Amino acid sequence: MSRLFVGEALAARLYAAEAAIDQALIETATLAAALPVARSDAWLSAITGQSAVDGTAAAIAALARARADIVRTHRSLTAIARKIGLETLAVGPLDKPGDTPPIGGGGVTPQHGEQNPTSSAQLVLRKYSLL
Repeated sequence: MSRLFVGEALAARLYAAEAAIDQALIETATLAAALPVARSDAWLSAITGQSAVDGTAAAIAALARARADIVRTHRSLTAIARKIGLETLAVGPLDKPGDTPPIGGGGVTPQHGEQNPTSSAQLVLRKYSLL
């Protein structure tokens, strides 16, 4: 099994983990925002449901810690990839706000004389390697 293949597989799983944590954070934050609205709409006292608000806030804090941990994992894997010559490896949608031209999705624009990637998993990641 080649290092490139292993790197692609890890990059895909890392991206999936990052996306899952972000989605859980989005859903939990949406729930947190809905709780006081639901309480108000039901004409209930502020005391009612406080434990649900506390639990949701704790879940958001835990997800924020998980997100920080996965970012540290990303940085660690990026450092390892560079050491073994896989610094241009990336998988998943990489476009960030303000990317001009976009580098993910439909293709890659080679940078600084680089060859065109042979697969969508070999997108240029230099400027995103620490995200």
